Amino acid sequence: MYQVADAHSPPPSWPNTSNALKDQGRVPVSSSTNRGRMTREAASNAAPSTMDESAELVGRVQRGDQAAFSALFSRHRGDVARLIQRMIGPHKNEVEDLVQDVFLQVHRSISDFRAEARFSTWLYRITVNVVLMNRRALKSRPKYTDEQQAAPAEDHAPLPDAQAARNQRVRAFYSLLEHLSEKKRQVFVLHELEGISPQEISEIVDAPVLTVRTRLFYARKELAELLLKEPCLAALASGFERSKRSRGESAGDE
Repeated sequence: MYQVADAHSPPPSWPNTSNALKDQGRVPVSSSTNRGRMTREAASNAAPSTMDESAELVGRVQRGDQAAFSALFSRHRGDVARLIQRMIGPHKNEVEDLVQDVFLQVHRSISDFRAEARFSTWLYRITVNVVLMNRRALKSRPKYTDEQQAAPAEDHAPLPDAQAARNQRVRAFYSLLEHLSEKKRQVFVLHELEGISPQEISEIVDAPVLTVRTRLFYARKELAELLLKEPCLAALASGFERSKRSRGESAGDE
């Protein structure tokens, strides 16, 4: 996976950037959302019982078992919070509010869920849509020159130089992601940071697989160009460009 987020091996899309990304820093995620992290393909193979348990809980919820919904929330809350954080960026205050919005939508819509689909895919689709609606609402809200943006309480203890530099790189990376279109950023986060296959992403974003691959190609291309303009992240761009040349990557390729 794209290692701005985690210390796991990247997928074939960015193979030569792993060492540089370790040096450049990773997006901080809480231990509760980072625990037991692996690609979703590996998770599916390694823990089929987990999917069975989720399917059982969904069935119980559909039969009116509220305790089962609490268990479903506890099981999937961390994954939802992690995806939201990666979609909106670090140091945002609305993650918990959006988590609640997602599960409120799940509660309202779960009677329509059909077992032939994976619950996690359905849940991620709801999460992506909730984040998208929130972003649109924020963009359409009038802004005033004297409006103070809410910010989390700061720890004024001095940070080690390495930690301060890492935080700067994380903020810079997410600032660059904001330059991508909504659709490109979605597939980039889902594939490069979450490790989801293009096939499953196509179900999440309701688009053909070829469209997902094309969006991903252009998201990588645009981000690589942006990285070159950001001094503290330029090393990532050079590694990425070498990776692209070695693969002869073109639009629509994986």
